[in-house]
Amino acid sequence: MDLKNRGVGVVGVVGLVLACAAIVIVAGCADDKAAPPAAIDAAKTAPAEPAPPPTPSRGQSPERCADYDANRQPFFGDTHVHTRLSFDAAANTTGATPVDANRFAKGEAIPFWPIGADGTPEGQYKIDRPLDFLAVSDHGELLGERRLCREPDSPTYDSEFCKATRVSERQGMVMMAEVISTDHPRRLPQICGEDGELCREFAKEPWQFMIDAANNANDACEFTSYIAYEYTGTPETSNYHRNVIFRGSKVPELPVSYIDAPFDSELWKQLDAVCKREEGCDYLTIPHNSNLANGRMQPYRRIEATMENRRAYAEKRMDREPIIEMFQHKGGSECINGLSTVLGPPDELCNVEAVRVMGREETYITREGAGTEMKMGETSEVTGECAEGAIGAQGMLGAGCVDETDFVRSGLLIGLKEEQETGLNPMKLGMIAATDTHTATPGAVDERDWRGAVSGEATPQERLEPGLLTSGIDGNPGGLAGVWAEENTRDAIFDAMKRREVWGTSGPRIVPRFFAGWSYPEDLCDSASLVEVGYRDGVPMGSDLSSAPDGGAPVFVASVARDSSDLGAPLQQLQLIKGWIDAEGRMHSSVVTIAGTPDNGAGVDPATGARTGTGHDSLCTVYRDDDFDPSVPSYYYLRAVENPSARWTVFDCLRIPEAERPAVCSDGTYPSTLQEMAWTSPIWYRPN
Repeated sequence: MDLKNRGVGVVGVVGLVLACAAIVIVAGCADDKAAPPAAIDAAKTAPAEPAPPPTPSRGQSPERCADYDANRQPFFGDTHVHTRLSFDAAANTTGATPVDANRFAKGEAIPFWPIGADGTPEGQYKIDRPLDFLAVSDHGELLGERRLCREPDSPTYDSEFCKATRVSERQGMVMMAEVISTDHPRRLPQICGEDGELCREFAKEPWQFMIDAANNANDACEFTSYIAYEYTGTPETSNYHRNVIFRGSKVPELPVSYIDAPFDSELWKQLDAVCKREEGCDYLTIPHNSNLANGRMQPYRRIEATMENRRAYAEKRMDREPIIEMFQHKGGSECINGLSTVLGPPDELCNVEAVRVMGREETYITREGAGTEMKMGETSEVTGECAEGAIGAQGMLGAGCVDETDFVRSGLLIGLKEEQETGLNPMKLGMIAATDTHTATPGAVDERDWRGAVSGEATPQERLEPGLLTSGIDGNPGGLAGVWAEENTRDAIFDAMKRREVWGTSGPRIVPRFFAGWSYPEDLCDSASLVEVGYRDGVPMGSDLSSAPDGGAPVFVASVARDSSDLGAPLQQLQLIKGWIDAEGRMHSSVVTIAGTPDNGAGVDPATGARTGTGHDSLCTVYRDDDFDPSVPSYYYLRAVENPSARWTVFDCLRIPEAERPAVCSDGTYPSTLQEMAWTSPIWYRPN
């Protein structure tokens, strides 16, 4: 297999379909006849116990958790998880619900692949350690449509459209996904009626099930479970997805979906109308997989870009969309090498789990028609930049052009440029990561025991085959979100996300602390008061640095601890990433190692997957930016990098008898190692 021609997919079929949409290439999606009845009739299922009354807002009450810490604690969670309530979920084969996802996050085993002859799961799966918080984010789109076509007593169950969706799981997903693969989505009149009201009515029961599951699982001070959903648009098969997280138990009657609000500012407008802070409802949105967006994450989508509108958009986005998911099973969105508009040397770590690589030729599957009339073809394309202001297509398949806003590092620079013109930054985003698992297994990120995230990934043999571009061997276990919060409650963790005091990891539970100020002492790392001084004399990750004093330069305190379990490798180095706009308006970025040992000789034994070499359990440094120019807007974030580890593919290859292993186990077309990492939210410097 040629590494440059490893992407496959289905043009015109929304990327949500994942590996099932590519069933023409890899087998593994179960059809409805093989699925247990419960997997088809999810919306009728109810939690074992009724939902408790809403939990009081702990953040507005004098009551606190016993372990409350004003200097904040690290908590790990997953804010992007799908169960069988999602129309494209592999959990349809296992029957896993939002209740199961919460159980899994708490450390309980749940039913899992393989699927037996009777259509029920025969395996079990359990996370290595419980999570601290969770947001199950089943798709807000098609909840009612799917239920109408799966419940035998529904008004449209016997319609020709619904019958066709039940031919196979794959065909049903493809047919429904076409609703959201346009810029102007509309509910299917043949099953929803001309006004769409039938589908909205049938969506209420599964939405209530999602609400009850989160409320029942929420356990203040021990485990936080958020009511959430995914807003899912894939116009022209480009990614335009966001997760919507609600602060507490007060939520709208139904999700505001992409069908209702097909661009971001309209989403916030409609959510504001049904989720009012003054009535006890609050929300935030989290975009994800900008790496597959083809420029659709550019600000001011589908609004006239007047100065007034640009400022209003930026103000609303900073309020409602403070963070972005920049790593998950569909690849990394931190950075890409080769953008002509960003000046700076290449960064080899941008290529870790990269789906898009500038200049690489991608071959993918095309199709014409739909349903049983679908015909398949093949085409190829070299990845390149979007023309200024242009929007591409087919990004979910690795095709189409790449825009600066497709990646967080360069997108943050676009935000700095906009702020120079409007006074407000429309891309002021903190960073988290997540799994985007479609098997109801939040936080299952162990490369040594990854069992797949989507349909067609149930066995090592299936996972080692190419699926849709971001599944099979092109996928990965995803990452985790980290937050610094005073206690483990809905309010405290939500507030941490709002103020961007968050970070993301590619899997291991790496714990970074990052402060910036103007006068931190050089020996602060040796002080037991590091955190107190960090807050007192400066600002944490996610904040703005105050105006520069005369002759001053920013001083950073970077402290990172490795994952204390054997899931994590020793730390290799800490890197400070800086982005800035020069006096001529050009965009720059740089990567500087500020602690650790980059060339420490650590590696991996290919015969066993075991790590070799030594590294650091923790790293801490005080670093001054001596190249600082107080007239130049800039941002800084910290990247903590582990020693090399074996990629999940190595362990799956070792599970297969040597004579039966596919060529990818030995031909070098896919990397056998990777370096896990963590990224903090930026700290911004804004000139006077």
